[in-house]
Amino acid sequence: MSELTEEIAKRRTFAIISHPDAGKTTLTEKLLLFGGAIHVAGAVKSNKIKKTATSYWMEIEKQRGISVATSVMGFNYNNYKINILDTPGHQDFAEDTFRTLTAVDSVIIVVDIAKGVEAQTRRLMEVCRMRKTPVIVFVNKLDRDGKDPFDLLDELEEELKINVRPLSWPIDMGQRFKGVYNIFDKKLDLYTPSKQYVTESVEFKDINSPELETHIGDHLAEKLRSDIELIEGVYPEFETETYLKGEIAPVFFGSALNNFGVKELLDCFVKIAPSPRPIQAVERIVTPTEDKFTGFVFKIHANMDPNHRSCIAFVKICSGRFERNANYKHVRHGKMFRYSSPTAFMAQKKETVDEAFAGDIIGIPDTGNFKIGDTLTEGEELHFKGLPSFSPEMFKYIENSDPMKTKQLNKGIDQLMDEGVAQLFINQFNGRKIIGTVGQLQFEVIQYRLLHEYGAQCKWEPLNLYKACWIESDDEAELENFKRRKAQYMAKDKEGRDVYLADSSYVLQMAQHDFEKIRFHFSSEF
Repeated sequence: MSELTEEIAKRRTFAIISHPDAGKTTLTEKLLLFGGAIHVAGAVKSNKIKKTATSYWMEIEKQRGISVATSVMGFNYNNYKINILDTPGHQDFAEDTFRTLTAVDSVIIVVDIAKGVEAQTRRLMEVCRMRKTPVIVFVNKLDRDGKDPFDLLDELEEELKINVRPLSWPIDMGQRFKGVYNIFDKKLDLYTPSKQYVTESVEFKDINSPELETHIGDHLAEKLRSDIELIEGVYPEFETETYLKGEIAPVFFGSALNNFGVKELLDCFVKIAPSPRPIQAVERIVTPTEDKFTGFVFKIHANMDPNHRSCIAFVKICSGRFERNANYKHVRHGKMFRYSSPTAFMAQKKETVDEAFAGDIIGIPDTGNFKIGDTLTEGEELHFKGLPSFSPEMFKYIENSDPMKTKQLNKGIDQLMDEGVAQLFINQFNGRKIIGTVGQLQFEVIQYRLLHEYGAQCKWEPLNLYKACWIESDDEAELENFKRRKAQYMAKDKEGRDVYLADSSYVLQMAQHDFEKIRFHFSSEF
């Protein structure tokens, strides 16, 4: 096995996704705790301890206790190199999460035992299904009362449209929670509530041994045995192959806040989860073990360090080895660039790396050269697809509140739009700037970040529009005629492409009907 193949086989790159409040960020922290990457878990939002969660970056996230941007963290565990992408759960930031899913090889979905599957989780699962991404489910918050585990498994199958197979099983829940039986490793994990330490586990090759009673009592021992018998009878044997094809989802139970069931999840995960997988580019399929480096930008984050107005482009390495200071081709610009300070992340701490391998995610300082979806290679013309920008559903005019700060405002808008949190359209009729987003919360985030990171104040003016659609046509005359007729509703996006801003669904349908030679697109990837 070559060094390259060996390094790549060690990589596990995955995203953690869930509905807001299911405990995703807490789970991420606990995984970092086991990786030795942090030594004490941050008590999010506790006034006694002034430590906030490791993966919350921006000020607004610390204030609200929600993740707004995807953060990337890497650590080593048992000779594996693990890269976690913690994604925003809030639906207004779904687009950031959809893009992140293009950069990972597998996914862990966190579900709250009391709330079950929620709308946002369903949408994200659709993306995983479409991409055949392997999924593991972690059922969280067993230290609280919730749904019956068997009912929850039925709900998972029905809502997520995927077969499930429990690999651990809870022994009661809420106040009476005793622990879980680890079906994968055949052992009993007993629960003592503690946020910092892991609880004891006892090997149990034979669940029928009378020793079980001494640990959990007669009544629960009997129930556990009949539950396990039922599981073995109803659910298919767990096979790694079907999991890797995305056809079955292993399920684990635990309480991330109390650090329980997390290590079991991690131990099983590193064994069964896929190492980096081949990726389809427009031109060909790229396999991770190719000698030559290739990668694509799936996210841009402005102002990671407020003292330096720098943007960072997150690059997912698809094949080969990336080396610092080597020359790589930026395919869209058709130029060679050299990157002297690529970084790897451990939440907010970042360090310069000399090399990285397929499966890793590195940050490259960006002075405006990158856009989401850009490809880097050693010279080959390649294009990785599948990084959509969706048509926004909410629109507002953005106005400058302080004429002295016009330069700062423009720079702020430019950088934040590059991140893909929202889209900028310039109305061709009156030259005003319009911001389009998929959710209300994004307007607040933009306003907050413009003020706190760029010192620019903006105000919003309402604008009633139905949808933005990108238009193109092979018939120049028809296109010109359309633009003339719809002059008040024509805009350009950041790339200078024509965008039609329809003010109602009826008007849009009529336009599609009247102008048959024009193609209307609802995502900017075409």
